[in-house]
Amino acid sequence: MPKPFKAESRHWMLIVALIIAAYASYRLIEPYLGPIVMGFIISLLYYPIHEKIEAKMPKRPNSAAILSCTLLTFIIVIPLLVVFSSIIQQGTTFSKGSYVWLTSGGAEQMLNHPYAQSALSLIDKYSPFESVDGQVIIQKIASAASKFGSQLINMSAKLLGDATNFLVSFLLMLFVLFFLLRDHEKMVSTLRLIIPLSRSQEDTLLNEVEQVAKSAVLGAFLTAIVQGFVGGFAMWLAGFPALFWGSMMAFASFIPVVGTALIWLPASIYLLLVDQWEWALFLSAWGIIVVGSIDNVVRPLLMQGNSSMNTLLIFFSILGGLHLFGLIGMIYGPIIFAVTAVLFHMYEVEFKDFLEQQDRN
Repeated sequence: MPKPFKAESRHWMLIVALIIAAYASYRLIEPYLGPIVMGFIISLLYYPIHEKIEAKMPKRPNSAAILSCTLLTFIIVIPLLVVFSSIIQQGTTFSKGSYVWLTSGGAEQMLNHPYAQSALSLIDKYSPFESVDGQVIIQKIASAASKFGSQLINMSAKLLGDATNFLVSFLLMLFVLFFLLRDHEKMVSTLRLIIPLSRSQEDTLLNEVEQVAKSAVLGAFLTAIVQGFVGGFAMWLAGFPALFWGSMMAFASFIPVVGTALIWLPASIYLLLVDQWEWALFLSAWGIIVVGSIDNVVRPLLMQGNSSMNTLLIFFSILGGLHLFGLIGMIYGPIIFAVTAVLFHMYEVEFKDFLEQQDRN
């Protein structure tokens, strides 16, 4: 019968030293945490495909990992370059056209519409502030449109200026991804060895992290892509630049509560004020029924996936993650909540007798 383990002072000193060393190591890699986490997430999503590539060349793991990284480079980088260049081009053209329309009397004509006049009258009647002047509104909108165009031009210049940083981050992500794919089994075995849990607990913890990471990526980014595509299609039918506004909808889908309504609602109001009420009605109905259903139905299903977290926990984990970590927090938040939920479940199992006894007292 094995001798039961008894923690001594040297064991506690080692644990403290490990915690300090782990924190110091974290501070070292903190500036590069984004590429490392993205490499980890992409490796989870891509590993089933990599296994098939590795099966074709079982004695050449380095070549298999290099081939996988090369394929991912073509899959990710080329479409992103095409989309971003098109967004900048369409956005700049739209901004210039909007400014010309505003300054040539289009906005004034729109504000003279009976619907606009009724809305302004209601605002004047119930608002505690000064009366709203239509000319002031036009000037502010024209100024905003001009600034928006300048920001797009500056954005394109900034993207070119940050090309080196993006390249370094992407190469670092590929570097991490190479080792995660090549040494996947070794890393999992080492992780199992150093985690002081039973094999069943390790399986539960690792499987939950994997499932939640996959679900977070699919739920957040796949939903954004689908909403951008569907919303861009409707905007194109209504006469707006499809790629630009579809991309804006994809980015807006990450904003909690408001989401894509930040794009299609003002567009619908504009169409209504220029006497295109059929397209305004279509765009509103499409935004509520089609785009909204993707956000309210598809996203929770994808985010929940096979994980044990319910929709409420997922919602707050996303909000908290966005607040603390920015966009990447949509992945960090659910993973942190998932690990916490699994640890609570382990606590419940390990201390079941003690907890039941406490309940009886």
